[in-house]
Amino acid sequence: MKTTIKKITIGVFALLLMVNFTSCDAVQNANNKQKGGAIGAAGGAILGAIIGNNVGKGGNGELGAVIGGVVGGGAGVLIGNRMDKQAQKIEEEIPGAQVERVDDGIVVTFDENSGVFFDTAKYNINGASKTSLDKLANVFIEYPDTNILVVGHTDSSGAADYNMTLSKNRANAVTSYLTAKGIAASRFTTEWFGEEKPTHDNSTPEGRAKNRRVNVAILPNEKMINDAKMQSGEN
Repeated sequence: MKTTIKKITIGVFALLLMVNFTSCDAVQNANNKQKGGAIGAAGGAILGAIIGNNVGKGGNGELGAVIGGVVGGGAGVLIGNRMDKQAQKIEEEIPGAQVERVDDGIVVTFDENSGVFFDTAKYNINGASKTSLDKLANVFIEYPDTNILVVGHTDSSGAADYNMTLSKNRANAVTSYLTAKGIAASRFTTEWFGEEKPTHDNSTPEGRAKNRRVNVAILPNEKMINDAKMQSGEN
């Protein structure tokens, strides 16, 4: 599967993210989430994208999340090359996953057909998912200068409150599994949205299967950014 390269207009999204981030609903939702390394590294734009109204591709807010940390100039070229290599490695290791390069980041989408999935109404990591997550963990260990955002979603079957808790448990299960593989917990931010951010039609079995998903956004951390600026002579 070929990696998809996304180009998003930064100025327009920056305005949208600012509006979303300052809304009352945004602040309330933010207080219910776990915020860690990814948000700290790339700034409030990540949080704004996550809690915004379908910023990014087809309602997938974590695609918008990577916009906030874009680095320009020669440093940006160096970071882009490193992230390209990491994206290619993920595609090679987990061919069923959807891997997209968006500005300085990578977004990986797992659903019931792509390597990491959960049995109905369950959040334990099953055998098939362990295999894919083990491969993903190896890539994260090989490329340590990144922060990782894990986001859980469900379809619209069942009560909304139940689905919110289920998506939280699924996202936390993925984060816990990866940190147990020796990846620093400080690299992770964990978010969840229940049924609120569908990317496909929940009225069909196929659409619901794609909405039961976990997304992983991978962002350059401060060390990668500073190293790139130094190598490019921008520091």
